[in-house]
Amino acid sequence: MGWHYRKSIEIGPFRLNLSRHGVGHSFGNRRFHVTSTPDGRRHVTLRLPGGFHLSKTVGKPRRRYYY
Repeated sequence: MGWHYRKSIEIGPFRLNLSRHGVGHSFGNRRFHVTSTPDGRRHVTLRLPGGFHLSKTVGKPRRRYYY
């Protein structure tokens, strides 16, 4: 069984996301936002009226090396 941790801190339109994997951040509002994950991926999301939304992942995750 694994353990999880997640904490979000909102500062205006910015959000800082803390988890056991690292620190991510996001920027935007209800209709459009950009999220950067701790491993380097970026997600762009656009929400349209009527319950539709478009989401696109941009970039590849950075490799993590464990020694």
